[in-house]
Amino acid sequence: MAIVTIKREDCTSCTTCWSTCPEVFEEDPADGMSRLREAFRISGDPGKGKVPDEHYNCVQEAAVACPVEIINVEE
Repeated sequence: MAIVTIKREDCTSCTTCWSTCPEVFEEDPADGMSRLREAFRISGDPGKGKVPDEHYNCVQEAAVACPVEIINVEE
């Protein structure tokens, strides 16, 4: 499992993360910013979650591709 955090307040809604890894990330319809899909959230927090190893590569790819570097992935 990896811990993934998104600094949502710094999100530019560029679509990169949810285009790169739609299994884990999605656009929040309320504010247009990135969030983790509900299945991965810790305590309902849209900006922090646990992601299974099967999604690690796409989460890491999304973090690297993020132009404002707001996605952090910890093993």
